[in-house]
Amino acid sequence: MRIAQIAPLWIPVPPHTYGGTELVISWLCDELVRRGHKVTLFATADSKTKAKLVPIWPKSLWKANLKAPHAVFSLLYEKLTSLQDQFDIIHDHCEFYTASYSKFLKPPVITTLHHPLTEETINLYKKFPKINFVAVSKNQRKSGPGINIVKTIYHGLPLENYQFNPKPKNYLIWLSKITREKGIAEAIDIAKLSGENLIISGNIPPECGDYFDFRIKPLIDGKKIQFVGASDFEKKIDLFKNAKAFIFPVKRPEPFGLVVIEAMACGTPVIAFKEGSLPELIEDGKTGFLVSSVEEACQSLKKIDKISREYCREYVQKNFNLKRMVNRYEKLYKKILAKHEKKT
Repeated sequence: MRIAQIAPLWIPVPPHTYGGTELVISWLCDELVRRGHKVTLFATADSKTKAKLVPIWPKSLWKANLKAPHAVFSLLYEKLTSLQDQFDIIHDHCEFYTASYSKFLKPPVITTLHHPLTEETINLYKKFPKINFVAVSKNQRKSGPGINIVKTIYHGLPLENYQFNPKPKNYLIWLSKITREKGIAEAIDIAKLSGENLIISGNIPPECGDYFDFRIKPLIDGKKIQFVGASDFEKKIDLFKNAKAFIFPVKRPEPFGLVVIEAMACGTPVIAFKEGSLPELIEDGKTGFLVSSVEEACQSLKKIDKISREYCREYVQKNFNLKRMVNRYEKLYKKILAKHEKKT
């Protein structure tokens, strides 16, 4: 198949530090190429891929510091529209950016919904019944009634890139984008109330600078609570594999939560709030604990040694591996193409 993959332009593919969507796109493109498909990735020029790269801008937009970064997305769709006859199918990851432009695209369009659905995005997506939307969790799918969601496909990761460690060190880890809704303050509360060491890693979006400086930074003592900045892939794996637990008290309807399966792939159990997709990712009592409050999280930490780190890894291997994800996308491409060919 001739497949176009459309990446958001904010972060390179794969990301240098945080960027779950871009990491999944990278794995998907490379595996599809390995399977013999002709894959073209529309992304920024600082991306690296086994697919054919169509560069839209020299740098990812968060680094480019442009006065009108959204204009670059129009450049993306101008390029995609001009090249569309070269593709059998278009797999979009830009979501609401692509929706309106989809009217001008002749090949069938698949859009993976990487972000939480909101009132405004639900209203938008309902107006585009020809787009084949893919949810990344059952919870996300339920949150978008009326949208043409044709399939639920969980993310999958290449387990060989995640080192397993059966004997962790004595610390907890919180790793994500540093925003209020990702539960960083609650993670610190959990660590302090439990008397545990906590390592915090993540990038700070510009709009969250004040939140970090005035709400989070005063809680970091450099000893029991440490901030180590953003992590590249190697640093992330090192932090995950050596932690005795990953704390994820997220406060939003998480559509998936790639960091959850990344931690478990290293053997590290997860303690998370029961939000969004997390009950689908965590086997309560076996790969971690699902809780509803800081206090419940503290109680669960007392039982963390009962969780088998070997089972955590086996669970990811069985349910969230890369080949399983790509198999499902490949099957969906073929199904949608067959329907499209009948119509034409």
